[in-house]
Amino acid sequence: MQKINPFLWFDGNAEEAMNFYVSIFKNSKIESVARYGEEGPGPKGSAMSCTFQLDGQHFMALNGGPHFTFSPAISFFVNCETQQEVDELWEKLSEGGEKQRCGWLKDKYNLSWQIIPTALGQMLQDKDAEKSSRVMQAMLQMDKIDIEILKQAYDGQA
Repeated sequence: MQKINPFLWFDGNAEEAMNFYVSIFKNSKIESVARYGEEGPGPKGSAMSCTFQLDGQHFMALNGGPHFTFSPAISFFVNCETQQEVDELWEKLSEGGEKQRCGWLKDKYNLSWQIIPTALGQMLQDKDAEKSSRVMQAMLQMDKIDIEILKQAYDGQA
């Protein structure tokens, strides 16, 4: 069992969000759903809490009510190996949400994600400060990260 798990607080739509996320990420599955009974406080039969995996990472979700909401201060950073993976996750997760700068987005549940190709980190960590600076400047102009444009900046072609 994973020692530390992200725990997400929702206002009545934890099960819907879990199903949405599981449909997007490979190697994902629903583990359990605990439902409210007669005693509530939620409607009888509605999801109280859910456990699930996204690409092997364990998550927990609670329908805790309107008391707390998500903030961009906490986000999920998704390492992507290919542009196809970036494109697919970017489009699916941002549907009904908000596309933002530098690979960030908010999904329709207001949860923040960073959809980032591993190539970006590699280029930004290059010992050649000029190359990494060009990559940083290119990235700052983007919403969804484009690996080819980053490579062009890295090579001094942009």
